[in-house]
Parts: sequence; structure tokens; C-alpha cells
Amino acid sequence: MNLYDLLSSRFPADRSKPAFLLSDGSAVSYGELEDDVARTASLLVEYEVEPGDRVALQSEKSVAAVAVYLATLKVGAVFLPLNTAYTEAEVEYFLEDAEPVLFVEDAQALVADARTRPPLVETLAMDDDDLASIIYTSGTTGRSKGAMLSHGNLAANAQALHQIWGFTSDDVLLHALPIFHVHGLFVGLHCAFLSGAPMVWLPKFDDAQVLGGLSKATVMMGVPTFYTRLLANPGFTQERASHMRLFISGSAPLLESTFAEFEARTGKRILERYGMSEAVIITSNPLDGERIAGSVGYPLPGVDLRVAGGETGTIEIKGPSVFAAYWRMPEKTTEEFTADGYFITGDVGRQDPDGRVWISGRAKDLIISGGFNVYPKEIELIFDELPGVSESAVIGVPHPDFGEAVVAVVIGQGDEAAMIAQARTQLAAFKAPKRVFFVDELPRNAMGKVQKNLLRERYAETFA
Repeated sequence: MNLYDLLSSRFPADRSKPAFLLSDGSAVSYGELEDDVARTASLLVEYEVEPGDRVALQSEKSVAAVAVYLATLKVGAVFLPLNTAYTEAEVEYFLEDAEPVLFVEDAQALVADARTRPPLVETLAMDDDDLASIIYTSGTTGRSKGAMLSHGNLAANAQALHQIWGFTSDDVLLHALPIFHVHGLFVGLHCAFLSGAPMVWLPKFDDAQVLGGLSKATVMMGVPTFYTRLLANPGFTQERASHMRLFISGSAPLLESTFAEFEARTGKRILERYGMSEAVIITSNPLDGERIAGSVGYPLPGVDLRVAGGETGTIEIKGPSVFAAYWRMPEKTTEEFTADGYFITGDVGRQDPDGRVWISGRAKDLIISGGFNVYPKEIELIFDELPGVSESAVIGVPHPDFGEAVVAVVIGQGDEAAMIAQARTQLAAFKAPKRVFFVDELPRNAMGKVQKNLLRERYAETFA
């Protein structure tokens, strides 16, 4: 089944019900959304977008951007969301690699044009294995990998989350996440659409707007940074949160101190879950049952999770939402799957006898800052080319707001501010280091490999 058919089949019977509650006080109904999707789909056909073709979108968060996503599904094309923070060079790589037939940089203009077209009524039938979206995730070698997610992958995950988190048509989701990655795009939107529920639609996280939006919402999804910023605002009180059914956190580890402070402030426990681009959501703490600080809960229905290498080891998964392959990277795909078909997540953790999962670290040196994935190698390649630098090592260290902050440790000398500024010209801002430290040598093991664990210990208090 085409994922769009599944989602739209759960839109409310009364299409006048709001789908999006906008920050200016206006609303967009499910009927208006459905009409925009049908007319945008018609325009895509006019542009000769065919099934399997890629449609790339790098545009500000808007209802129109959602319409472009759903219209792409409707015509059987493959949606390629791109972070608006990406630099021109980064975008160029994605476009060369994915070869989209259409690159949308202004979703609102495209949809406005589409409104002059007749609606495309029929949705193209798709098989579960047909590709729905490519989500690029940074690679440890500096080359980004495109995780290929099918209609079946996304449908299975959406239905599982809708069930385990207890979504109904009475819910209202506060949506302040970006929509260029799986959290805001798939997890948030799909749960709302399958419920026929409205969303408080915010362009980004803003304390004042979120506090105002909470009064209309029943569920909030966010990254840990959202919750630390709410807690830092004295206007976020128990009264503000008293009517909320559920607070969900993901995309980065939630500090136990944040979990405890949030419960002390509101009387509610944040529900932490665990996921990644290659599988969307993998585990979740229970809706009804104990939510434990530091734990990411239990595997979703249908997910087979195991720990390789002992009591604590690399987490491997198999299930209906796990992607099949990386775009045009057969060798990398083979490396990332075991002989018996489990995807090797690269995350290190353990699993209790009752199935509860704990994440203790990452086998690869992935940094998650403010909910965004940052791979050190990509930054190191840039720093190693800077004047005065002979070698660099990039690490993530604890940060009270972002969860982790990017820090560069370099052998050499130079001007810290200038290096950071130079990095920002070549990388998205969230990837650029917040600090640069200069050293005479880097700690290494007997094989010469840089021991980043020692660097993380050395600079752990940088932002304390």
C-alpha cells in the first residue's frame, strides 16, 4: 500500500477539522491539506516526475513543505529532505548522489503554483518494498550515506508508534521539530495523521511559543534540548504541564538530571525512546508502566533486538521498519548487516532479562548535538587542511543545553575563533566546533589509534 493512502485513510471524516494550528492563530484543515496534496501531485506529474524518481526538498518548515512530501508519496516518487542549514557544497553532494529530477527550494511557491492545477485524485499503488524516502546520515569517512526507507518500513513504524503511545483523535500534538529528519517528518507527522489529530505547528523551538502552544496540546515531542530550555524558563510550571498526556524525548540521550528535574517540576515523567535514520524508532519506554531514567525502554512490536559481544556490546536489530540498503553503496550495506540479516547499529548497550534496553555509548564516534547527528571525520577532514594544523581529533563533550557539544583538539597552533569561523563556511552551523584546543600530541594506543575516550574525559568539564 502507498503510505499516503494509509495516512489519508485515517484523516477525520469531517475534513474541516484542523490539521495544523499555526502560530499566527490561523488553522489549516485536513480538507485544505488534502486538496494541496492532490494539486501538488498533479504539478509533479506535469513536471514529469515518475515513480521511483527522487524529489529533493530544502525549504523552510511549512504546511506547504508537508504537502510536497505527501504529494511525492502520492505519485510514487522518492522524497529526499535536506537540512536548511546545509552549505552549498553539502547540498551539491546530495544532488549529485541522489540525482533528483526536481529540487524544491521554496515549497510555498510550488504549492501556490499547484493550486491552479486540477487535483490528482488517484494515488499510485505501491508495494511495501517500494522506496518512499532517502534519509542521508553522515558517514564516518566523511561521505554521507542515504538510508533507503520503503513504504512498508514507514507504515509499520507509524502504526506501531500510534498504538504504543496511545494516540487518538482527541490528541493535539505540539510540533516544534524540524521536518528534514525522521523525528519531525515521520514520527511526529505520521502519529498525528493516523489519529486525524491537529498539530500545534511551530516553525522552530521558541520558549514563548512552546509555552503558549502547550495550553492547546496533549502531547509534545522534542529533543533533550527542548526540555532543558523549558526547565530554564521560570514560566514553565506544573500548572502549564498539568493537562498534558505525554512528553516524548528522542534523537539524543536524555540526561538523568533532566529527567529528574522535569519530574520534580511537573510531576510527569518524560518518555524516552531510541531510534535512528535507518530504522526510525527502535525502542520506547512504556506508556503505561515504569519509565526509568537512562533507559530507552523496550523494543517496538515486531523488532528483534540483540546485543553482540557479551552482556554489554553492539546493538543489532531486525524488523519491519529496518531499511534494506544504503543508496548506491552495496559494499557499505554489506558491512552494516550481519550474515543472518541483523542491522549493526553501531550503538553500544545492554538488555535486561525483561527486554529493557540501556544505551551506554556509541561504537562509532557519533556526536549528537541538539538532536542532530555529527560525525567527527567530516570535521576532521576540514581541520586537517587548516594552516598550522598537523592533525585533529573531534569529540563530543557534555553540554547543559545541547546534550553534547562539538569540540576539536588539534596538534598545532592557530586562532580558535578564526578556525571555528572557517569551519562554519564549509559546514552546517550545528557541525562546527564550539571550542578548539591546541595540544602537542594526541593520546594513542599501541596501534597508533587516537584514544578519543581519553580526550572526552580530559575535556568533559568544558561546558560544566
